[in-house]
Amino acid sequence: MEKPRILIVDDESDLCHLIKTALVKEGFTDIEMAGSVHEGWEKFKAFSPNIAILDVMLPDGEGYDLCNKIREISRIPVLFLSAKSDEVDKILGLAIGGDDYITKPFSPKEVAFRVKAQFRRAGLYTMEVPAQPNASETISVGPFSINNDETEVMRNGKLLELTAKEVGLMACFMRNPNRILSKETLFERVWGEDFYGADNTLMVHIRRLREKIEDTPSKPAFIITVKGLGYKFIAK
Repeated sequence: MEKPRILIVDDESDLCHLIKTALVKEGFTDIEMAGSVHEGWEKFKAFSPNIAILDVMLPDGEGYDLCNKIREISRIPVLFLSAKSDEVDKILGLAIGGDDYITKPFSPKEVAFRVKAQFRRAGLYTMEVPAQPNASETISVGPFSINNDETEVMRNGKLLELTAKEVGLMACFMRNPNRILSKETLFERVWGEDFYGADNTLMVHIRRLREKIEDTPSKPAFIITVKGLGYKFIAK
């Protein structure tokens, strides 16, 4: 599949680079930046991006103006960035052809996740699929083992009564023992969706999984929380 191309148009250079860094961390590498309506339009024509991230207030006009130009020849997703948080401004941005409206201040990571969501809806982005295990492969980590098709988890030879999502989490952990897995990574691999806004969902599933595999769930020995980074599965 062709690599998605992203155009960022914002006159705040530092912010552009922060967004670009967040996008690169999510696997997007084909990114162009511009600082004005004129430069953005020239870059758009030369670069042919698959998505455009436009600041509303630019030195030589508004991102709305650039969106109107884009809409004359393209239906690519357009995301607006703006310090204006009034509902009427959001409605205007969406009404003229924007697909999303993000108000400042925001996290660059949030922008990256919203970009991924737009690509997925447009069918232009799919997550990397982990290699499938060999038919005869059974993974064993400490007292745990998981069958080759990742549907059953055993502890000391006894089948654990886990839900499909809990088995999915165990599969991720057991394939990455003693490695920190971010919340984003776990959620995207198990749920197949963007993590943004799903923190509580993941925490609940981790808590329930601990109740089924830990001797003392309140003091986990296998699935530990790494503050600010994610979770680690300890292989003993």
